[in-house]
Amino acid sequence: MEICCEMSYILGNYCGGKVVANIIDITEEQAKIELEKIAKEMAKADIAYYQNDEPYLTDAQYDELKQRNIELEAAFPHLVREDSPSRKVGAPLQSGFGKVKHVFPMLSLGDVFSIEEVEDFVAGVKRFLSMDGDIDFMCEPKIDGLSFTARYENGIFVKGATRGDGSVGEDITANLRTIKQLPQKIEGDVPEVLEVRGEVYMSKADFFALNQKNEAEGKKIFANPRNAAAGSLRQLDPNVTKERNLSLFAYTWGEVSNRFWNSQADFFEHLKIWGFPTNPNNKLCHSIQDIEEFFNNLMQIRASLPYDIDGVVYKVNDTVLQERLGFLTRTPRWAIEHKFPAEQAITTINNIRVQVGRTGALTPVADLEPVNVGGVLVSHATLHNEDEIKRKDIRIGDSVIIQRAGDVIPQVVGVIKEKRPENCPEFVFPSVCPECGAHAVREEDEAVRRCTGGLTCPAQAIERLKHFVSRDAFDIEGLGSKIIETFYNEGIIKNPVDIFTLQERNSGEEDDLFSQGNGLQLEKREGWGRKSVENLFAAIRQKQTMPLARFIYALGIRQVGTATARLIAQNFISWKNFSEEMQNKNTEKLLAIDGIGASMAQDIVEFFDEQHNLKTIGDLLKYVTVEDFAEVINYSSPLAGKTVVFTGTLTSMGRAEAKAKALSLGAKVAGSVSKNTDYVVLGADAGSKAQKAAELNVTTLSEEEFLRLLQ
Repeated sequence: MEICCEMSYILGNYCGGKVVANIIDITEEQAKIELEKIAKEMAKADIAYYQNDEPYLTDAQYDELKQRNIELEAAFPHLVREDSPSRKVGAPLQSGFGKVKHVFPMLSLGDVFSIEEVEDFVAGVKRFLSMDGDIDFMCEPKIDGLSFTARYENGIFVKGATRGDGSVGEDITANLRTIKQLPQKIEGDVPEVLEVRGEVYMSKADFFALNQKNEAEGKKIFANPRNAAAGSLRQLDPNVTKERNLSLFAYTWGEVSNRFWNSQADFFEHLKIWGFPTNPNNKLCHSIQDIEEFFNNLMQIRASLPYDIDGVVYKVNDTVLQERLGFLTRTPRWAIEHKFPAEQAITTINNIRVQVGRTGALTPVADLEPVNVGGVLVSHATLHNEDEIKRKDIRIGDSVIIQRAGDVIPQVVGVIKEKRPENCPEFVFPSVCPECGAHAVREEDEAVRRCTGGLTCPAQAIERLKHFVSRDAFDIEGLGSKIIETFYNEGIIKNPVDIFTLQERNSGEEDDLFSQGNGLQLEKREGWGRKSVENLFAAIRQKQTMPLARFIYALGIRQVGTATARLIAQNFISWKNFSEEMQNKNTEKLLAIDGIGASMAQDIVEFFDEQHNLKTIGDLLKYVTVEDFAEVINYSSPLAGKTVVFTGTLTSMGRAEAKAKALSLGAKVAGSVSKNTDYVVLGADAGSKAQKAAELNVTTLSEEEFLRLLQ
């Protein structure tokens, strides 16, 4: 399978693997750039996969993008983007189907790729719950199909839907009715309202039969059973769906008026009584040893199964524990998917290039002799930094092992030194910027080397402009990467302010888009026209009012991603307040925010210490109005809008669980005590934070008092 140049580049840039192996050497700026590219690529892939049933990425490719995103966000939690793949499920809906809003979202699962990561997941569950001993997990083969939900009222099937974007799905009621395995009526002890969720799939035998039939009739040939199942279930004509012989397994519930089961295993027994098919290979495991044995046994019989699976799902069996564990943004804390292992291939490094990012970071990229790794043609790989090159002794001309970690994207695992050509010199990392020739220096505490050219370096200037108009920043439609590069190189846009003077400069008259004066006259450029120029100017005008968090993120401050920008906005409320505090070098207020450390605070203050930054912002504010931060708060909660600090050891729950509970009730969780703190929750062995609270006369709560607030 060959992929486009852009995707090939992205595959090369996102080498998977465990975070300790790869993330340790990456800088926050490199992580920020990667996260932006991953978010954009996965959004595009979601539309191809969920809407069109014609994915241009393999499942393995998609999983690696997802895994790399998880690893980066785990290493740099303050960089989590608003459009992060970890915050969403599926894709916007395709036209042609009615919409169904899920009462409870249909979430996705986090991925792991080794038994060690499964052990870490289990340990994390125990740590969150403050529990010792073994916890029972229901282990289920992960069917490679299309998720569905079926709603029953008084035992009668009334509505069916796809996952959609996780919140709203497509109405496929008529299509689901054609699947013989789905009960139209269930009897016995049944809740008044019951949502059964599961996976629709096509067996391998039915898949091959369908493709043979379609080939004989000159119709579409499906790439795999999953695509065939998705395409069949989402037909506008239910008669087509009926002809496709789809199957399903049920595995969980959504909205339920009266849940009378206490475990995943108990729910499966009810499903069988109600007439739903469940996977016969599901197994309740009581220890990590049982889990590992189940995974290995399933791998051995994988090829002989009548349907495709791509891993194993582990769920905490006890529903009470599931409720306590709760959810992250878009994934449950009580379940995870264990993917099947990686594929490898051998290829040659034809060249090593060094790219320059918007903060001047120099990133080496290996150009590979294209090689097929598990169905994906790979031609590029990031080498992260000069230390990575030295550690693995990677040279131009080397034969290298490429691996798609987790059955996914490529990484350079190692060099086959016995195949190294004679007189193959070590790669010398440049000490000057390849774009502008300025010195490239490396600080003692950083792994990355940076260009010192600053605003004089065209690569940095262009990347900064791209960041300014990116999706999570000003998101100006019509100013894509290529247009930014062209406009910069031609002197039309040199800084963000130039964007907002573009209309005036186009005509020479502010109120006339297309005067015949001495303006830019963009409408006369090749590929442009009157309508496209009007649309661009309209898009720019729409962005002259900007929410505070987006505005902060758009400035491109080092280490400040979308999540950090939102934290800052949430705590400072207005641009005026934030700007004044930073110009006064008030790092104390920054450090009081849970999630902002000393290094990040220093970068933020240093940004405001640069006069050219302040001048640019001042000029920008002549055209842009920055809205104060506004947040929807549940004012019925006693913690709504309150700033809470935890100290000491809690006995009834872990610190992570306590923070999650407080956040869910509208509180702000801070890492240090200040005059702005509302409550300090005191666990056992409370230390200096308790003393600080007493000095500042901040209200303290015992663990019991905090629990009463939660109730």
